[in-house]
Amino acid sequence: MLLAGDVGGTKTLLGLFERGDRRPTPAVTHAYATNAFSGFTPILDAFARDVGTRVPIDAIAIGVAGPVVANRARLTNIAWDIAADEIAAHTGARHVQLLNDLEAMANSVDVLTPDEVVLLQEGVPRADGNAAVIAAGTGMGQAYLHRVGTRLRPVPSEGGHADFAARTDREIELVRMLRELYGRAEVEHVLSGPGLLNLHRFTHRGGQCAMGLDGGTPDTPALVSQAGLTGRCQGCAEALTMFVSAYGAEAGNLALRGVATSGLYVGGGIAPKILPALTNGTFMDAFVAKSPMSELLSKVPVKVILCADAGLIGAALEAQELAQS
Repeated sequence: MLLAGDVGGTKTLLGLFERGDRRPTPAVTHAYATNAFSGFTPILDAFARDVGTRVPIDAIAIGVAGPVVANRARLTNIAWDIAADEIAAHTGARHVQLLNDLEAMANSVDVLTPDEVVLLQEGVPRADGNAAVIAAGTGMGQAYLHRVGTRLRPVPSEGGHADFAARTDREIELVRMLRELYGRAEVEHVLSGPGLLNLHRFTHRGGQCAMGLDGGTPDTPALVSQAGLTGRCQGCAEALTMFVSAYGAEAGNLALRGVATSGLYVGGGIAPKILPALTNGTFMDAFVAKSPMSELLSKVPVKVILCADAGLIGAALEAQELAQS
């Protein structure tokens, strides 16, 4: 059996998989609230209890929301350290690999089925090109997929913490607010759940939210999105429009940096929940508005990942490769 994990700042997924020809087959999966545990090994113990039986594990691969160096990681949005050698000692597994969570998600794109994605731009996919993945959720993740022969190999990135590039006078005002709050404006300050709250704060300065939202609860970003989609609050609608436009612009930046002529994939928990806002033209207009590279970007296939388990599937693929090595 293979053990795969996807550890995020909000939710952790663990699953046992059987090896498969195209992609591993899930035997059992469980989701856990990340911040309900003091570390990763207690989640492993909870998973063992939930599964109920101990089975031999051939290999383990865990995607984590943070940079991985020497098979160790510190999560960015929760104070955890995770180390492959500690997981091996805890489980007895011979092969354990940590991956950045977007690296794991990127690992899945070649095996996603047509019903697990939504097309935003058909483009002209090149079989010899690279690809990239961008994902807004609790944080902002990015990864590249470098073409090696016939395969796309994931390359991790911490681009979500790069500087946010303002394109309009309105966004320059937003950057000033973010600098006052954080000392600098980074991409994740705009393109994430907390980033959507920053946009809500910005668009409601000097006024009240028609929905009475003040950013005080974990579900507020979703409520802002819903209010923006329905138009029940003008400030929420502007916040969502700014979010989608900035998302498209940053996705275009990533596609340019990686020359992603094989495709740009939009993952994360937010995108499937705001599909009407992603498909109304705002995202793609910002994506291609990069003269003199607009023609290149107009040929990049752009897809939204609907599969909530994409990161887990990508980790399972890595575990399967480890077991075969």
